[in-house]
Amino acid sequence: MRVDRIRLLNFKCYEEAELGLERGVTVVHGVNGSGKSTLLEAVFFALYGSKALDDRTLDDVITTGEDETEVELWFTHDGREYHVERRLKLRGDRATTAKCVLETSTETIEGARDVRREVTELLRMDAEAFVNCAYVRQGEVNKLIHASPSDRQDMIDDLLQLGALEDYRERASDARLGVKTVLDGQQEVLEDLRKQVEQKEGKELHERLNSLEARQNEVGEKIDHYETQREQARTTLETAEDVLERHAETREEIATLEADIEELRSKISDTERDREDATDEIRALEDEREELAAEREALLTEVDLEKESDGAVEARIETLEARDEEFRDDLEDVRVSITETNSDIERLREAADDLEQQADGARETADDLEAKLKADEAAIAERERKLEDLEADIDAEREQFADAPIDFGEAEAHLEALEAEREELTEQLGDVTADIRTAENAIEEGERLLEEGKCPECGQPVEDSPHVDVLDETREELAALEERRTDLEAERDALDDRIDRAEALCEAERTVEQLEANRENIEQLLAEKRETLADRREQREQLREDAEAYAAEADEKRTAADDLEGEVADHRTELGAINTERGEIKDALESLRRLADLDDECERLTERIEALRDRRQDWETMNDERRETLAAKRERKRALESEFDEDRLETARTDKQNAEQYIEQVDSKLEELESNHDNLQNAIGAAERELEELEELRERLETVETRCERLESLYDEAETLQATYADLRAELRQQNVETLERLLNETFELVYQNDSYAAIDLDGEYRLTVYQKDGETLEPEQLSGGERALFNLSLRCAIYRLLAEGVEGTAPLPPLILDEPTVFLDSGHVTQLVSLVESMRDLGVEQIVVVSHDEELVGAADSLVRIEKDATSNRSRLERGEPPEAELLASD
Repeated sequence: MRVDRIRLLNFKCYEEAELGLERGVTVVHGVNGSGKSTLLEAVFFALYGSKALDDRTLDDVITTGEDETEVELWFTHDGREYHVERRLKLRGDRATTAKCVLETSTETIEGARDVRREVTELLRMDAEAFVNCAYVRQGEVNKLIHASPSDRQDMIDDLLQLGALEDYRERASDARLGVKTVLDGQQEVLEDLRKQVEQKEGKELHERLNSLEARQNEVGEKIDHYETQREQARTTLETAEDVLERHAETREEIATLEADIEELRSKISDTERDREDATDEIRALEDEREELAAEREALLTEVDLEKESDGAVEARIETLEARDEEFRDDLEDVRVSITETNSDIERLREAADDLEQQADGARETADDLEAKLKADEAAIAERERKLEDLEADIDAEREQFADAPIDFGEAEAHLEALEAEREELTEQLGDVTADIRTAENAIEEGERLLEEGKCPECGQPVEDSPHVDVLDETREELAALEERRTDLEAERDALDDRIDRAEALCEAERTVEQLEANRENIEQLLAEKRETLADRREQREQLREDAEAYAAEADEKRTAADDLEGEVADHRTELGAINTERGEIKDALESLRRLADLDDECERLTERIEALRDRRQDWETMNDERRETLAAKRERKRALESEFDEDRLETARTDKQNAEQYIEQVDSKLEELESNHDNLQNAIGAAERELEELEELRERLETVETRCERLESLYDEAETLQATYADLRAELRQQNVETLERLLNETFELVYQNDSYAAIDLDGEYRLTVYQKDGETLEPEQLSGGERALFNLSLRCAIYRLLAEGVEGTAPLPPLILDEPTVFLDSGHVTQLVSLVESMRDLGVEQIVVVSHDEELVGAADSLVRIEKDATSNRSRLERGEPPEAELLASD
């Protein structure tokens, strides 16, 4: 990224200003308070808005006395040009964003949040990361070096985007648990779907549908046949009605005569039939009476009753009925036993079939679990190996406390106590050193006076001068101070060794904490996998036991059914014997009852014969009278028939009557057939719906089975991903630490070339240690103020280089911005800072902006911007200047 131009309007101390920035090193120069830092803050504010203001508010950036401010920034990033504009306006007592727009080559983004989000994605860093890497603000040159190791770790991890890996690991863990919950629910759904499919398949829906469709076709053919016949009957009916209408009057009279004639004939015929029937009946009754008498004699012999005594037949009937009742009860009991036994047999065989199906299903499920168990055992073995490695690492780290003066867990407090003790010792050593320098100066002054023999101030002799009198005492005091300093230095060296040991113990505690966290994570995964493994083993064994139990129980039920078949055969034999005896009793009862009824029937027959003979005489007289009337009506009918075709009319009547009767019958039949057809159609629709439901259930079953398989695979993948993120974070941090340590040493060695320091060590927790040439170690805080500032700038530049190497030039980093980096530097260290800036430029940093009033930095600039402030208006203005070398060349 390169800042091309910035424009300000009423921004803090700038009423109106515009500045273009070039490649290379640009130094913003001016006296203190002139507004140099404000120019860089405007760039920061243009990019990140309110997030660039720390604890300040938007009100603070508007020039006093004005009600709005504008900031515009043009920059180039990854070969594309961008323009961001922000305008604030006072509304009452507080400022709000009136406009915030980011224009790109393809779109325009509006809104403070959206613009900040887009800038963060472009630069791959938010406002906090920007000031921790590219923008060293005034007074924060030692921010990283003064930060605690954990804060420094968080800062650098965020810059290198490693902190996201822990979030990803936690998300993977949450996802794994979520997948497990979903998987359990889907397995319950799967089992329910399997039961539903089995129930549907047991209904034999296809066979039922085929049968219904065949029956419906038959009914349809019958409907078509009857409808055709009905149309023919209607045609016949219409023809007959037409003939009858044309001969209505004649037909009525003839019909009346025919009715009368027919009635008379019918009556005569009926009466003659009655007479003949009566004659026949009389003969039959007489024959029947004779047969009954013969039958009575035969029955008396059959039932072994020579003479019928009073009550003998009734007594015999009562005895046989009682015996038959007993046999009927026995027969009912045997039938009930047969029915119940057959039901038991059917139930046992059905239960045996169900048990065999359950046994087959249990064996199949157990085989599936066997394959899963092997995969689980392999996963558990791998985790156990990892756990053993972690235990060994933890024991190795804890072993450091075996000969330590403190217990595990006390290292941090112990280190803080030692550091406090060392700080106190350092202060004592500084005081003693200052006293030594004072004593040395006093001795030097006294010896100089002795050599001159007089006081350089008053010109008097120096034999009695107090400077000479106390010279011996000062030398003794100096010797004592030097001895005290030697003791303190020895004590400090011993304390440094103890601090090194305490730091190593702290590092061991942190390592153990991390290892134990990893162990706890693996133990959690291992426990879950073992629990799953145990559950599956138990489930597999239970399934196999269930299968054996189902098979055994099925055999038992089939054996019981076979035994019951024998019982049914015995019952049927008993049933035959009872029915034989009941048949004999029934025959005897029928004979006895018949014998009891014969006398009554004979008397009734005699009375009936006499009555019939009287009625025959009456019917003969009545028919003679009817014959005379019938002859007269026939004569009239013949006269009418001679005028009209009566046969045609009779045919029409017959056709009409037959047609009407047929249509009535056909309508009733068609209504019945159509109702049957509709019922069959409904049954077919129901069967088809059930078949569709069966197919849908099968599809859902297949989908859920596939989903369960995917969820199981996803669960394993999430588990692997969780472990991978943890391993990846540790591996990437180690790689970045090694690279950052190399870059830091290269940068520090490049700008700090002396014989005092040999190397800088950076451990996995981003702890910094400086090694002197003599092998002694120093904390960065022990360096002098200038050395600390230069050290921290080197660290910032190393981080910048690491990020630049990481993106491989595809997304250039922002300009390296240094705001008053010389605050803590003396002239020698400023020279080294100039070397640092030039080295970053030589390494390919496209744009470096330095705010400083130091003349040496000004001389190292490729371009110069001067800031001046009007004391009257308190407004700043800027102008482009030329570096001193360019000015000298111009003067030549």
